[in-house]
Amino acid sequence: MTTVPNISLNNGVEIPQLGFGVFQIEPDETKDTTLAALEVGYRHIDTAQMYQNEKGVGEAVAASDLDRSEIFVTSKLNNGFHAHDDALKAFDASLGELGFDYLDLFLIHWPLPGIDVDFVETWKALEEIYRSGRARAIGVSNFQPTHLRRLIQESDIVPAINQIEVHPYLTQDDVRAVCAEHGVAVEAWSPIAQGLVLDNPTITGIAAEQDRTPAQVVLRWHIQRGDIIFPKSVTRSRIEENFALFDFELPPGDMGLISALNKDERTGPNPDEFNYIP
Repeated sequence: MTTVPNISLNNGVEIPQLGFGVFQIEPDETKDTTLAALEVGYRHIDTAQMYQNEKGVGEAVAASDLDRSEIFVTSKLNNGFHAHDDALKAFDASLGELGFDYLDLFLIHWPLPGIDVDFVETWKALEEIYRSGRARAIGVSNFQPTHLRRLIQESDIVPAINQIEVHPYLTQDDVRAVCAEHGVAVEAWSPIAQGLVLDNPTITGIAAEQDRTPAQVVLRWHIQRGDIIFPKSVTRSRIEENFALFDFELPPGDMGLISALNKDERTGPNPDEFNYIP
């Protein structure tokens, strides 16, 4: 079976660099789809309270032949629970949905700069959760350089991870530089830009030369950059395809060509403006 490399986080916890994402997978499909991913060889699952499918992830882990300790599971705090006590209760609710007594990683999903509750207050709750041992690592998602610098300056624990939108049309070099400066690992969501980059002639040309699919080329670009990725699919063949990234390598020239496609184009919200509370 393919061995997925681990990334060592700033607290010594190791996370598989390739995982499986369950964003936009229907709750009643999540168990079977996640179980298929575990059968293929994925050992890292990314979910969130906002996705409303944590229960299915937990059921898949329970139904697998794997020990809980063999699977790295991430969830994220929903936007309506940023107040300190609400964050603590929401974390407990996640553990209940998943059927776990701990999470490997728990993130603040969005900084929400326009709401009354400051994300530093929210982070204090996550620090308490981390110190209790019920989360092996804590981090943030969609934090811009200004958010990240302020959080680090005003808190005791540096986030282990910043999960941000990254793909060839949005390389996020500025955010990645700040993360590197402070030892924060980068996770890339929307790694193929919801498919927008797959028809790009540069990528299709490299794919033809490598005898790989465009998606595999883009995901391999992420791997070689050091990004942690968790592509999502509900199709078994695509789940398998996305896992087959470790028996080829992109030469430096191709890496540069793909990086040069950047045009700072997002597929999701701008974190500086997004204040949605479901």
